[in-house]
Amino acid sequence: MRFLLTDEQREFAQALDGMLSASGTPAVARAWASGDHRPGRALWARIGEAGVFGLAVPERHGGSGLLPVELALSFQELGRHAVPGPLVETVAAAAFLERLGANAEAGEWLPRIAAGEAVLSLCAGAGPYAVGTDAADPARYVLDADASDPAPYALDADATDAVLVIRGDTVSRTDTHGPVQSSLDPARRLARPLDGTVLARGPAVTAATAHAVGVARLLTAAQSLGLGRALLAATVSYVRQRTQFGSPIGSFQAVKHRLADTLIGLEFAQPLVQAAALALAAGAPSAGREVAAAKVAAGEAGYAAARTALQLHGAIGYTEELDLSLWIRKARPLRDAWGTPAACRARVLRG
Repeated sequence: MRFLLTDEQREFAQALDGMLSASGTPAVARAWASGDHRPGRALWARIGEAGVFGLAVPERHGGSGLLPVELALSFQELGRHAVPGPLVETVAAAAFLERLGANAEAGEWLPRIAAGEAVLSLCAGAGPYAVGTDAADPARYVLDADASDPAPYALDADATDAVLVIRGDTVSRTDTHGPVQSSLDPARRLARPLDGTVLARGPAVTAATAHAVGVARLLTAAQSLGLGRALLAATVSYVRQRTQFGSPIGSFQAVKHRLADTLIGLEFAQPLVQAAALALAAGAPSAGREVAAAKVAAGEAGYAAARTALQLHGAIGYTEELDLSLWIRKARPLRDAWGTPAACRARVLRG
């Protein structure tokens, strides 16, 4: 299996990194957390112009086709720069609509998603991340029909043009929601979508959901990986500057070991994310298991990087004044989004 990136893929990632570096994402994230979505929507449009969302949309709808490897690269950069918004959910919604088949909703939304003009959220089961597997067919994702809370939360519903809500084998679209609630990450806001228009029912919805969940898990893993690398880089820079007993704390053996462990976790997760992207691109039977393994490894590595950053920065790392807190607070929600580590490990063990 080939893990090396092509020159074109590297250049695309570098161009996206350069654009995001010049976009002032900390200010955008703070505005998003306060409920001001204008800077975020402007950045969203630039990301769309860069071609990121088109990587999840078929050519007949103005995109480049579903390209999981390029999408994973893009979302690593989006995670590295802590870009706010339902990025994963919009791409997962695009994957869902495309797999559901030719219909009016796909024709309406997919061209707008590809152009960066539409923001959607997708939620399933008893929450945006409540997904399980079919007992009769463990390789297939299904919704948790036994969830105690039948009303799901949608991510950033107040910033979206529409929310796709999947309950069982039924999908509906709504543009209304209940009160917005905060989460561990202030820039990840949750709200209950209200009743909307039923779009489809039946096995086609279940199959499309399985595909969308796989895409969502892969891209959440990629975000976690990018986030973890950004946190590690910021922490390494900090321990070189902070001194104690007349020496930089980065020269202390215990600090070196902690940073080395963090780097090893990220380096081990990287090939798993790449392998999952390749498996998803090829439609391999093992794709679900590989995506789940990547989600576990990248989510845990990103969370470990956040804990390392907080420990070595001290309490200042969690204060609002320091931009680092924007990254630290994302780590655990991303680790648990679209399948907790326990759920993903169980998926891997089922084979």
